[in-house]
Amino acid sequence: MVPWRATDEGFVTPEILSWYGRFAEGRPGVIVVEATGIRDVESGPLLRIGHDRFIPGLRRLADTVRARSGGETRLMIQVIDFLKIHRRPEPTRYFARYLDLTPRHKDALAECLSDGAWRTAADRDVRSKLAELDEGVWAAVLDERDLEALLMGHREHVTDIHLPHIAELPQVLPGLFADGAARARRAGFDGVELHFAHAYTMASFLSRRNDRGDGYGGSLENRARLPLDVIRSVRRRVGDDWCVGTRFLGDEVIDGGSGIDDACAFAKAFARAGVDFLSVSKGGKFEDARQPRIGAAAYPYTGPSGLECMPTVRIDAPGPFGRNVPLAAAIRRTVRADGQRVPVVASGGLCSFSQMEDVLASGFADVVAAARQSLADPDWWEKIRTGRGAEVRRCVYTNYCEGLDQRHKEVTCQLWDKEFTSGDDAAVAADGRRRLVAPAWNPEASSSDETAR
Repeated sequence: MVPWRATDEGFVTPEILSWYGRFAEGRPGVIVVEATGIRDVESGPLLRIGHDRFIPGLRRLADTVRARSGGETRLMIQVIDFLKIHRRPEPTRYFARYLDLTPRHKDALAECLSDGAWRTAADRDVRSKLAELDEGVWAAVLDERDLEALLMGHREHVTDIHLPHIAELPQVLPGLFADGAARARRAGFDGVELHFAHAYTMASFLSRRNDRGDGYGGSLENRARLPLDVIRSVRRRVGDDWCVGTRFLGDEVIDGGSGIDDACAFAKAFARAGVDFLSVSKGGKFEDARQPRIGAAAYPYTGPSGLECMPTVRIDAPGPFGRNVPLAAAIRRTVRADGQRVPVVASGGLCSFSQMEDVLASGFADVVAAARQSLADPDWWEKIRTGRGAEVRRCVYTNYCEGLDQRHKEVTCQLWDKEFTSGDDAAVAADGRRRLVAPAWNPEASSSDETAR
C-alpha cells in the first residue's frame, strides 16, 4: 500500500518509519513495503530505490521494523517500473498543442461535416474547429490513441515501440530491477517482491493485449520473456540465499486481457526460473478506468477491473471476501502438478482468522496476506495469536483509504480516524483532521475492561 508519506524526491521520512513501525508492532510474519520505483526519476512522494543515495533511509526503515516487531517480522520491498501518464487535457489545449494533425484527420473531418473544404484548410483552423465539436465527431475523426489522449490523458503503452525508450525496455529493465534488488539487500531487507501486476510496465508485457512484434509480445512465451529475464537478472545479482518473489495477476478482468490460463502458465515459468513465492492479485488496469476530470490523471482502480482488485461491500451480493482465492488455488494446483513447491500467496478481502485458516487448511494457498484489514487494525495479527480476536477492528471495505490514495493524500483508515479529536496528541495529516497512524492498543487495558464487564 502506498501511503504517500515519502518526500517528493523519494526518500524515507519519519512518517514512513512511524507507518511501518506501527504495522510491525502487530508482528505479522512479513511486511512488504509499498511499491517502490526502480528508476532514478521524479515520481512524486513515492519511495524510490533507483540510486545508492536511497539506501541509508531504507536501512533505517528495515531497522525500525526489526526493532518494533522484536525481530519477529521479516521485511521485503516491492519494486516497480511504470510508464508515463499525463493528466486529461482541456480540449482546446489538446487540439491546439498536442494533436499530431495529419491529412487523415482533415479527410475525416471533411467527411463528418460534409464539407470538402476542410481537406485543404489551414491547420490552425482545423484545430479550432475540432475543439468546437462534440465527442461523437471526435470519435470519428481521431484514432484510438488520439481519442484516449483527449478523453483520458496521454499514456505510454509498452507497444509504443516507435519510441526508442519503449523499444529498449527489454534491454534496460532487467538491470534496473537487479540494481534495485541489490540495494534492498544492502539496506537490510529480507527479500524483494517483483511487481508484475496491475497497471505497471511488467504487467503490460504479460498482457494478452501486448502485441509487440520484436519477440516480447504476441505469444504467451514472448510475453513472458522480459519478466523471466528480470527474474534471472535479479537472482544472479542477489544470489540464491535471499528471497525473490513476484506478484502478478490471476486475471486482468479487461476485454482482450489475460485470464487464469495465462496466469497458470506464467506461474509455472516463474517457479522454474527460481522465484521463492508467487503472490496472486487481480485487475487494477488503466484500460477500463473511469474517465478522470479535466486536469486529473486516470486511476486504474476505478473501473470494473479496479473494483475486482479492491472490492468494496457494495460490489455485489457475494461481497469483497476472498474473491481472489480461486485464482490462487488454480495457480497452486498448476504449480504443484508441475512438480514445483513454490509457495503461493492469496490476498484480497481476507479479514478473519477462520477465513484465512480455511484458505490454508483447504490447500488453496500456502501464505495469506491482508492489506486493508491490516490498515484497519495493525495489531490484528497479535490479537489473533493471543486469542483476542473479539478485539479486532475489522475493515468495513468502503475503500475510504483507496479514495485518499487516488487523491495522493496521506492514506489513513476511517475506523481510526473516527477516534481522532482535536487536541489529541497523535501525529496528524496535512489537513489536520486525521491521525497518521492507528491508535495504540493496550492489551492490559482491554483485558481489564473485559473483566469489569
